[in-house]
Amino acid sequence: MRATAPATHLKLAVLAVAACALAVPAAALTCSEETVQARGEPSRFEAVAKLKARGNWRAHVRAHPKFGPDYANWSIAASADYSCADVKSGTACTAIARPCRH
Repeated sequence: MRATAPATHLKLAVLAVAACALAVPAAALTCSEETVQARGEPSRFEAVAKLKARGNWRAHVRAHPKFGPDYANWSIAASADYSCADVKSGTACTAIARPCRH
């Protein structure tokens, strides 16, 4: 019977964690219907070009009178995407997303 005790404890622990996860409601987001676009400076590396575009997108959203800093989080923005193109000095990207806030 001792061999099954750790397994029982493990099952109880898993059930407890699952119950806690289900009890916590997901934070609701308020998202704009308006899409914000911002172009970043070109870079030799696409990842850096995306980083620059994302930074400009956040700056545009923070400065926008409808949004402000509460909406400037790219990681929770709706329909977030990039449009990148090869240019003379490397790659230039535009960050496109609908701003959201918690």
